[in-house]
Amino acid sequence: MSANSFFMLDHRKESLLRYIIEDYIETAQPVGSKQLAERHGLDVSSATIRNEMASLEIEGFLRHPHTSAGRIPTEKAYLYYLQNLLQPRKPEVFQEEFPTQEFTLKTLAKRLVEVTGETAIIASGPEAIYAIGVSHLLQKPDFSEIEDLHSISALIDQFDEVMAGLYAQVKEETIVYIGSQNPFGADMTTILVRYRMGDDHEGVLGLVGPLRMNYAKNIALVERAKELITQLYES
Repeated sequence: MSANSFFMLDHRKESLLRYIIEDYIETAQPVGSKQLAERHGLDVSSATIRNEMASLEIEGFLRHPHTSAGRIPTEKAYLYYLQNLLQPRKPEVFQEEFPTQEFTLKTLAKRLVEVTGETAIIASGPEAIYAIGVSHLLQKPDFSEIEDLHSISALIDQFDEVMAGLYAQVKEETIVYIGSQNPFGADMTTILVRYRMGDDHEGVLGLVGPLRMNYAKNIALVERAKELITQLYES
């Protein structure tokens, strides 16, 4: 856990930070005080919101892109959100997102790509690793700069090597690697969980995407995929 866990924001700042993060996840556009007030019906003035946002920026939770008047979350903000503000969704909510008929690990991973828009990973061992939907990374607005595209291209070349190094670290409880904690890159988030196929085989599955991802939905979908694998091999 990050040292971030020991620093708690007051209620108003927490609410604003959650709104900013969730708006940015949805729109990929910097968030301004007027937008926050109008979209969420806040009962405080725009000036108060601007002051709170400036304070959040000083505290390292927001940053101010040079081309915009709005602000976007930092890695510290996403970590705080994950640890303190995220409202988990039950995996069962996504029962209809997956086929009910018999499936393979690869078809399950393809479905994860379809419903999340991220890149899915299936590792049935440290040397049997598949990444599906890698092209989604190249299409994200988060990686539109040439330097970002070069970094993503380098990441694709090292995908198997990075995942092989992570394989033994992943347990049966879902783990989320954010930013500087993430071996895939400082601008990335990775969600991984270990699955079991009966008593004889296990592996790792998950998603890779930008920091700006729908954490509640994606975590629940990965956990639902794990449940399906377990149920298939128990029946």
